[in-house]
Amino acid sequence: MGWRMVFAALISVLSSICASAQDLEPRVYSASPVGTTFLQIAYGRSSGDVVFDPTIPITNVEATLYSPTVGVSHTFGLFGRQTLFSAALPYVWGNVTGEVGTQSGKVHRSGVGDLRLRYAVNLHGSPALTPKEFARSRHSYILAASLTVQAPSGQYGDTKLINIGANRWALKPEAGFSYPVKKLDLDLYAGAWFFTANNNYYPGTTNRAQQPLTALQAHVSYTIRRGLWAAFDSTWYGGGDVQLNGGPGMNRQNNSRLGATVSIPLPARQSVKVAYSSGVSGTIGAKFDTVTISWQKIWFR
Repeated sequence: MGWRMVFAALISVLSSICASAQDLEPRVYSASPVGTTFLQIAYGRSSGDVVFDPTIPITNVEATLYSPTVGVSHTFGLFGRQTLFSAALPYVWGNVTGEVGTQSGKVHRSGVGDLRLRYAVNLHGSPALTPKEFARSRHSYILAASLTVQAPSGQYGDTKLINIGANRWALKPEAGFSYPVKKLDLDLYAGAWFFTANNNYYPGTTNRAQQPLTALQAHVSYTIRRGLWAAFDSTWYGGGDVQLNGGPGMNRQNNSRLGATVSIPLPARQSVKVAYSSGVSGTIGAKFDTVTISWQKIWFR
């Protein structure tokens, strides 16, 4: 097996690294008044080891990726419930190094990543309220549902073994539950990614399919004062077997991550959020340390 096979194995990892890092998000189903617009600019750095099946003679594989992201969200009312639509587009660049026997290699990539669209509706505990009504209301537990769509808009070439984009659609239905206990908020999310096939996998004639990837998140956050809060974050994801041209499944994942998030309020309805997460255990995939700093601005209609 040569260095070219290292690239082939890495493509499935790189296509999901930045997306997975962004999937550790506390208070994602929190209540907001309708007519609220959020603008967010984030910058993330992920670095660490990439783990393969021990039967594959690939060693010392490391990657460092940078991913600035621009996102916008807006809340509105639908059938009396608070709903939210958001869109985010990353730009990714970085390096990957590794060894196969006595061979070593390095690859650099940069380009636009895959667009993410998300629609969420709070089914209980967060009716559609104006800012004035929202300020007077008392908040109870929230039960919500969402659908995330990842579009194949990222940079991709079927003659390249490593790409920024995944060249496929991905859908993630999810259920979310948030329960307030005085200054604490307890969040639990359960969902699964479903993927279409990439029919132009390297060298352009290979069909690459992936089985569903189950994902669970749990968060405990504490409000220090209005707008200032900190959270402990955790996630587990498993499954996602990869098949080439209908062959047997491989690279099944069983991974977990832990992290922490701090949100700091700023004047003029702005805030800065700092998040850190690290891979705790994993069978296949990236055991990365990820740091993200984001700025957010809020407008009310």
